[in-house]
Amino acid sequence: MVDEFAELEAYLRRVPAIGPANEGCLFGKGRFDNGNSWVKFSIDIDHPLAWHTVQELGNVLNYLSVTERLPTVFMPVSPPSYLNGGPRAFLSWVIESTVADFAPKTCMEWLDTTGVPISGFFRGGKDDERKFRSNHGGVHGTDPV
Repeated sequence: MVDEFAELEAYLRRVPAIGPANEGCLFGKGRFDNGNSWVKFSIDIDHPLAWHTVQELGNVLNYLSVTERLPTVFMPVSPPSYLNGGPRAFLSWVIESTVADFAPKTCMEWLDTTGVPISGFFRGGKDDERKFRSNHGGVHGTDPV
């Protein structure tokens, strides 16, 4: 049986703050009873591009177009921190479809074609990462690399 989430998961694992820098990143995935899909993962909050990653994913998945939004929601999820611990161990992120026929592969294709730095800026490694930082105000707005 083919894993319908394989391409989206492989794509997300190439994001520096999700995959390579976050070796322990586990992916959860599945479908709700109504057929809508979801994928859950962690972002290394100490990675210098963590919040850029959140911003880019949030832009494409939540508000790419105000008039014609994708049928997706990108959001943080967490169990109660007072029972478990802080965000390094217990903060996760989820992409949920809001319609059953929006396939995980289609989600990946939208991320790839809209220029999310996952594939566009980081294909060339450190040089492209530096270019991304300089074009986006540095890391946390302080790194003019």
